Amino acid sequence: MTVDSWKQDPRLKQMAPEKLDYLTAFADQITRLPKEQILPAFMSMQVDAAQKGIRFSDSETELLVSVLTSGMSPNEKKKLETLRFIAKKLAARSS
Repeated sequence: MTVDSWKQDPRLKQMAPEKLDYLTAFADQITRLPKEQILPAFMSMQVDAAQKGIRFSDSETELLVSVLTSGMSPNEKKKLETLRFIAKKLAARSS
């Protein structure tokens, strides 16, 4: 996957423009990060978006993960899924 090819995913057409703008800015930011910092940045994205008044539904989050991880290795995807699982458990405890 090229750096910007994720933007062409037809599934993103159903997402609100302000969410796509946020994702574009986020994607531009993570392209400048060292590889080991990408997963933590990805995990903190939803918190940062919420602070800016942008909320992603569960289905939108699943779509984002699918689109943005399509270029990751299976090992990287597994790490991300583990981090997402932990984040969900922590969020459930704090609610």
